[in-house]
Amino acid sequence: MLNPASPLARLMAAPPRPGEIVWIGVRPERRQAMQPLAEATLAPTTGLAGDRYSSRTSRSRQVTLIGAENLAAIASYLGRDGLDPALLRRNILVRGINLLALKGRRIRLGTAILEITGECQPCSRMEEVLGPGGYNAMRGQGGMTARIVEPGHAAPGALIERLDDAVQDGAGFNPGQPRQGKNPAQNLLI
Repeated sequence: MLNPASPLARLMAAPPRPGEIVWIGVRPERRQAMQPLAEATLAPTTGLAGDRYSSRTSRSRQVTLIGAENLAAIASYLGRDGLDPALLRRNILVRGINLLALKGRRIRLGTAILEITGECQPCSRMEEVLGPGGYNAMRGQGGMTARIVEPGHAAPGALIERLDDAVQDGAGFNPGQPRQGKNPAQNLLI
């Protein structure tokens, strides 16, 4: 159990430096190539405009993000000098910020507000698109999923930055904070 007052907890709660949007793309139809965008429109009710998942009922995965640093690692694992971000089928490529450090937190992406909801695992299509070893090259490097909280626009060159402390789950708990039970043994981290 991590004590919230510990130096490690303070380090984990420290805000990361802002990053930058590098590339934006949408998937208009299943199995079609990603279409790069000069600017994206994001809305809580409709998702990322132009993306095939924009009307999906699951709001926890309206947008997918991946870091340029992850892209470099995947390319390295595959023995390549680089990769086109469209191959990975993620909507937004950013650089200069550790997306995993944003899990469970709200961010500003351009003028939109998003909540980072979880890790984006690779799909079996990565083996087809990237070649042998593509799926395993992406394991642990697949980026994050997010839901749109407040509408806005995003474009390459715009900032991505953390806004607040951890978002509370439906039971009123903050990720990384202990639950407060009557029995001290129940005060576990979530």
